Amino acid sequence: MPEYEYLSGFGSHFSSEDSRCPNALPEGQNSPQKCAYGLYAEQLSGSAFTAPRTENVRSWLYRVRPSVIHQPFERYDVAPYLRAKWDEQHPNPNQMRWNPFDVPSEKVDFVAGLHTVCGAGDTRSRHGLAVHVYLCNSSMENQAMYNSDGDFLIVPQQGSLDITTEFGKMYVQPNEICVIPQGIRFSVAVEGPTRGYILEVYDGHFKLPDLGPIGANGLANPRDFLTPTAWFEDREVQGFKMVSKYQGALFVATQNHSPFDVVAWHGNYVPYKYDLAKFMVINSVSFDHCDPSIFTVLTCPSNRYGTAIADFVIFPPRWSVQEHTFRPPYYHRNCMSEFMGLIFGRYEAKEGGFLPGGASLHSMMTPHGPDRKCFEGASNAELKPERIADGTQAFMFESSLSMAVTKWGEETCQKLDAKYYECWQALEKKFKI
Repeated sequence: MPEYEYLSGFGSHFSSEDSRCPNALPEGQNSPQKCAYGLYAEQLSGSAFTAPRTENVRSWLYRVRPSVIHQPFERYDVAPYLRAKWDEQHPNPNQMRWNPFDVPSEKVDFVAGLHTVCGAGDTRSRHGLAVHVYLCNSSMENQAMYNSDGDFLIVPQQGSLDITTEFGKMYVQPNEICVIPQGIRFSVAVEGPTRGYILEVYDGHFKLPDLGPIGANGLANPRDFLTPTAWFEDREVQGFKMVSKYQGALFVATQNHSPFDVVAWHGNYVPYKYDLAKFMVINSVSFDHCDPSIFTVLTCPSNRYGTAIADFVIFPPRWSVQEHTFRPPYYHRNCMSEFMGLIFGRYEAKEGGFLPGGASLHSMMTPHGPDRKCFEGASNAELKPERIADGTQAFMFESSLSMAVTKWGEETCQKLDAKYYECWQALEKKFKI
């Protein structure tokens, strides 16, 4: 694993400069008449200039060349299953479960390996989300991309991601996540077959959830989020490809240099990563099964107070100690959409059929819950303190929007389990008077 350096904190204002160029950051101002080392000053804004201070995010980059030096963009049709329109299939309210998505045998990099499973909203009005999987086996060579439509929250499932960004380098392994905010340029290197999930939000940016009566500490602690330190390369290369995801489509422009030439930077609009093993779990120590919102790592709020465009929720290893309680997740009908994935292990509510690298979608008001085996086992188990989910990491992308499934997700991938509904058919009537 590469020995990269990071800055610790969430939502902080950071400053970083490559040690090869000391004093590259200007003192006391952002845009001096002449920058040190002949660098160019460039601001990257992640919010409107006039956004409230608590919402205002931007960074200043000091780079070898301004990012405006490139040829015109043209359509780039290398990811035919990347989507941002949601009307290609008839609506389908059924419970859906996908077997593990296949990693291709032919050479495919991160960009070409993007496949959209479901989503809602509109990139042009900047409202909505999309759920993708990436299926690849080769590194992006002399190529970088950025997302004009929103933020990427990336969840590796198989294979690690060695990510170079304008701000520095991150190494992200399974059971870690990373967030690449809108507009930040990055390139992904991999070693062998690689698979994972992406939650893309078009609205604002991801935040830590409010803790309310939990107090000042708990869940994902700010100090455990890591932002890369400045690193640059001054590399001239003919035909370097700059890929832009814009209004749901891919475009490419060529330039004759690497975009990773930021010598120093400061600001609070940055990429970051987080180790899910560091999540501090809150759970009931008396009775009943808590709502899964207590497992929220990050949230992208909507304009409705307390309601998210998307929550990223995990179901980590923990103790279960509730008394006179059915301990697994309860049967549920929800006004939210629930997309789940499994990084490794076996999910407690459905130990068969829901596999690492696969997924499920329970749409708005579609019933879901434990299968018969889980129900019978938990209903008759001796209720003693026990560890659950050891060796397992499941997660959920939950949204207040009603998500539509793409044609690739419902048909082309050929991974949709048509017999998923059968796991509930054996549940028996136990009613007695």
